[in-house]
Parts: sequence; structure tokens; C-alpha cells
Amino acid sequence: MSPSVNEDGPRFAVVGNPGNRRVGFFREAVRAAGLPDARVVPWREVLTGGAGFLPGELVRLDSPGEDAEVDRLLRGVDDPARVEGSGRWYASFLDGVSVVARAAAAAGARMLDGPDDLAVLFDKRLCHGVLDTAGVPVPASPTSGPEAAVVRDWSHVRELLREHRMPRAFVKPAHGSSASGVLALETAGPGRVRATTSVERDAQGRLYNSLRVRRYTTEQEVAAIVDALAPDGLHVERWLPKAAQRGRVADLRVVVVAGRATHAVVRTSRTPMTNLHLGGARGDLDEVRAAVAAVGGCWRDALAVCERAAACFPATLCVGVDLLPGTGWRRFAVGEVNAFGDLLPGLTGLPGSGAERWNTYEAQVAAVRERTTTRNDRAVPTP
Repeated sequence: MSPSVNEDGPRFAVVGNPGNRRVGFFREAVRAAGLPDARVVPWREVLTGGAGFLPGELVRLDSPGEDAEVDRLLRGVDDPARVEGSGRWYASFLDGVSVVARAAAAAGARMLDGPDDLAVLFDKRLCHGVLDTAGVPVPASPTSGPEAAVVRDWSHVRELLREHRMPRAFVKPAHGSSASGVLALETAGPGRVRATTSVERDAQGRLYNSLRVRRYTTEQEVAAIVDALAPDGLHVERWLPKAAQRGRVADLRVVVVAGRATHAVVRTSRTPMTNLHLGGARGDLDEVRAAVAAVGGCWRDALAVCERAAACFPATLCVGVDLLPGTGWRRFAVGEVNAFGDLLPGLTGLPGSGAERWNTYEAQVAAVRERTTTRNDRAVPTP
């Protein structure tokens, strides 16, 4: 028997793309908790100047991805597979977030994602700098922090790599996601370079995302890609050698909800990109815990690194942290923190997390209910 709807419980509004699986998963979680169905506010309406909320609603922002018209409004390009336009995407996205924030404040609704947090989370340079300042271990980078370099072009990237002694580095669009436009670079002197990436360049020089990871081995090819991406903003960071599982490079996506690491998935690949849509595969989390214990490490300490990263964004309910295990599983660093990093279908919570029987969306609903109950209890005088 399904639970009855609690009319006095929290009411949610989701800013998202109607019909998108992310929105659907969250609405299912809300209904499963016995709460009124979440109301959907389409990104298309937000980006054309409209957003309306009800008094007391809890407003969740979800990804604006996987909708061609929304992507056109954000990036100004007609083909969603194009890589260019991330700088305009960032500015348009933040404009949309501002529309939501003003409308929520006017209605007396409350956002579950902090606008200031989102401005940092969607700029890899700013995010990296915030984490580093907070003492969260991150790869070294010349493009974050108070003396950060603003990448001009490929020749400038070459200069930065030489200056900071980085023969291997990742070059990432500052506002990209899902490995869009990312290059794993290996250099060995003038004219010797190899870039591993999912970027495909056509005869007219336009860049497209591909589901096939490829290698470019001439400086001319790599320079053309970097020069095309530089106007949108680039982030450069040291390529840290990562641990392996069953002969494949490995890292983890750890979801942190309300300050606690609740879910984790191991991602493995034969290329530097472990993204599952690029051919990566889920690894074995039990093997990771065993590998950490075998070298005298503590799995809980690894999760604590993710929680420290999430604590840098206190106004945001949930983030997905990309955790990079060093060779030998002894050290961990944070690669990125993702505002929309909770899409892990079929995954239930970590042992001891309090979310063992929930998926990532159910864990978020439960955390909101707990916060709401605590706040209401504090508001009622004790007899």
C-alpha cells in the first residue's frame, strides 16, 4: 500500500525540463515519501523571463540539459552536439538562476541551491580556487587562485605547462560538463604532444562532442582545438596518476547530501576519461574499500574529503564530488564538484550513511523533510 499524502509536509517545485529523466526521478522520490507531487517550472519559461512560485515552496534547480531548445537559449547554437558556446551558456544560466531567485524571494519560497554556490560550481577555475583555499586536496593548477592565469590560446597553454613543470595536464572548458571539450594532454618537448579527448573537429574547424574517445598527435590539431575553446575560458590542472582496478584507471563519484556522503560509484576506463557515457564502466566499491584498507588507509577518511569539498557550498543541498584516488589508493584529491551530480540510477546508499535503502533523490527528499521537521520543532515552544 502506498503511503498517504501528507498535506502538511514540504512542497517542492522543480526548475527543470518537463519529461526529463532527472525531473521524473525526483518527482518519483517525492511521491514515494507520501508528499504532494513536485510542481515543474520549465527552464524554457525561466530563460524567457518567466518563473512563478508559491509561498513556502522548496525550489530545486535541476539540469537544463538534454533539451535542444533550452540549449539554444543558453548557448546560442542550433546543434546541441557543438562544444563551443560554454561561456555564453554560463552567463545565460546564471541569468536564469537570478530570475528564479528573485521570483522565489518575492513569493516567499526557499531555494535548495544557492545562487552564489552555483556561480562557483559552474566555473572550474573558481571552484578549484575555493577548494584549495579551504584546504581540500586538489590537483595543482595555474588557472585558479588569486594569481590565476587567463588562458589566451594554445601557445599560452604550452607556456603554462613549461613554467609549472606539467608535462601531463588536463585542459578543461571552465564552464563545461560531462567531459565536453576536455583534453588529457601529454607533452614532451617542442612539436611532441598527444591529446586524448572526445572532441571531434570537422573540416570547417567546428568542434563536436563525440561518444568516441580519440587521440590527436600533432601540435597543429591540438592547437586548433585549444584556440577554438580558449575564448569561452579554460582551466588547466596537473594530471594526477590515478589508482587502477582490474587493469583500468579508476575514480569515484561521491554524492553528498546535506553534508553527508550518502552514495558512491566507482568509474573505470581504459582512457583518461572515466565518464560512463564515454565507455567507462562501473567498478566494484567493495574492492575499493578493501584496497584502501590493505594499505593502511581509512575509507571513511576518503569520504570525509568529499564532505569537506561539499561544505564549501553550504547553501546547496546536494553535490556530486569527483574523487581521484592516487596510485596505490593511499591519497585522494578532488577533481570537480558537480551541482547536478546525482544522476546514478539504481544506486542505493552507502552502509552507515543513513541512506542505505534510498536512491540519491530519495535521500535528498528525506534530508529536506528532516530539516523541515527540525525547523518546525524549534519554532514550537516547549510546554
